[in-house]
Amino acid sequence: MSRLIVVLFTLFLTQAALAAPKVVVSIAPLHSLAAGVMAGVAEPQLLIAANASPHAYALRPSDARALNQANLVLWVGEGLESTMTQPLASLSGKAHIIELAEAEGMWLLPGRKGGEWEGHAQAETSHHDEHKHEHKHDHKDAHRQEDQHDHQHGDIDSHLWLAPRNARRIVELLRDALLELDPVNAARYQHNAEEVLREIDALEQRLREQLAPVSNRPYIVFHDAYQYFEQSFGLHAAGAITISPERAPGAKRITEIRRVITEREAVCVFSEPQFRPAMVSVVLEGSAARQGELDPLGSTLTPSAQQWFGLMQKMADDLHACLNPE
Repeated sequence: MSRLIVVLFTLFLTQAALAAPKVVVSIAPLHSLAAGVMAGVAEPQLLIAANASPHAYALRPSDARALNQANLVLWVGEGLESTMTQPLASLSGKAHIIELAEAEGMWLLPGRKGGEWEGHAQAETSHHDEHKHEHKHDHKDAHRQEDQHDHQHGDIDSHLWLAPRNARRIVELLRDALLELDPVNAARYQHNAEEVLREIDALEQRLREQLAPVSNRPYIVFHDAYQYFEQSFGLHAAGAITISPERAPGAKRITEIRRVITEREAVCVFSEPQFRPAMVSVVLEGSAARQGELDPLGSTLTPSAQQWFGLMQKMADDLHACLNPE
């Protein structure tokens, strides 16, 4: 009797997995959240490895095939994974596509120019301030964004997964899409989403406490990839070395950043693992600021349901280690 139960249970799991939709996700942090929601049902497919830059990634034939076979595709938008724009256009009506830069309820910030930034990022105090951060900006916001046509990722900052409130919304969007596509596994998706949301809440609280002691210490980043993290935790980024990670800064920009480091008394200058750190060394010449590294994609972490949590924790650890003078 017990063997029959095992066989029936195995058959049930196999049928459930076969019925599960094929989910394709563009980058590792999004894949992590999707894997959490789909745990015990199926594994989402990751297109762009975490150690590759989505800004310059070229889709392979196998990637195109995966997209053509997908029932659900999750990506940020053409401001980040630009090479996916055309292949996804051909999937219209064939697959459920979640473009986060256009999704309802996402907290979106306008991109900033490179160089010096004024002000201090204020920690997010409410998860329900939808009018303030609505994607459809008013005319004043639109005009300001048009003036910033040369920033790196279009009208919005595309690194939206670095805000816990956006991670929560991504989980909700995935859950709702999977419930519609795969009602057979609805209970599992619902349970998994609740667990992931609780984990996000707990991590956010821990990071707030960890980063509070260094929130007033200014620093410089390689490129503007961290605005969502900064505003979520009230950090003090003073500027970015480069407008675009694919574009080396000129002598004028290097001189400007050196001035910012001195005048703003920047404690650290951060490089990124996907790009050459030599430029950071050039900027630091003659400065007392320390050099650190920030990784917005979690490139050293194994893709899994815990990858997003790991990259958020590692960013907090790396910021704290470089900014903490003790």
